[in-house]
Amino acid sequence: MKAGTTTSIKRMIRTEGFPTPFCPGCGHGILLGAILRAIDELGWSMDDIVFVSGIGCGGWIPSPHFAADTLHVTHGRPVAFATGVKLYNPELKVVVIGGDGDIASIGGNHLIHGARRNLDMTVICANNGIYGMTGGQVTPTTPRGARTVTTPQGNPDRPFDLSRLVAAAGASYVARFSVFHIRQLIRAIKTALEHPGFSFVEAISGCPVQFGRRNALDTPVEMLRYFQERCISIARARVLPPEQLEDKIVIGEFVR
Repeated sequence: MKAGTTTSIKRMIRTEGFPTPFCPGCGHGILLGAILRAIDELGWSMDDIVFVSGIGCGGWIPSPHFAADTLHVTHGRPVAFATGVKLYNPELKVVVIGGDGDIASIGGNHLIHGARRNLDMTVICANNGIYGMTGGQVTPTTPRGARTVTTPQGNPDRPFDLSRLVAAAGASYVARFSVFHIRQLIRAIKTALEHPGFSFVEAISGCPVQFGRRNALDTPVEMLRYFQERCISIARARVLPPEQLEDKIVIGEFVR
């Protein structure tokens, strides 16, 4: 059986996890498939992996979907719980999956200190720039000017650049791709999973229901087209003046 096919990853999914809790067009479903395809292409067994997630839409990616050991823990604490798992059984591959609100807001300190210590785990952040599950509030990664339920006139604050933040904190592998750039995203997840040390993959994901409808991106297609048009490579970004990068999303491998 060819690795990475829909048929081959069905064995990695819990049937009781469906129908999915994700809204129609949610980019997290694309990321879910990318993670499983990365594991399948590596030829890994799900028995050797523990997935840890917090509260939020991103936390639903492994739990209830993955046919594996999963910890669904308190909001903002998945990196802390994952640290405990790794200390107890260093032989396990520990993967944290969560959203930008969970990992970068209340969980921000756990994220940067995990990177600082270069803990041997992989953190995958499903970044849709909004609190999707709890009503559409602003998060630390909401783009400046974007409308949310708590910033109806547009977000006035500069957002975190999560990949550069984690790189500066000391992570030894850092990459960012959108769910539109699916093959690059799968390759980055594979690299992160194999990497010894703290690896971080920021997956820019679409939320048509909470983010899209407030920001003239009403359909999943429009959100994917937005990522196609706004994302530029690190190499291209290096030669552009700062004013031309203000509305761009820089993608690629930041640390390897």
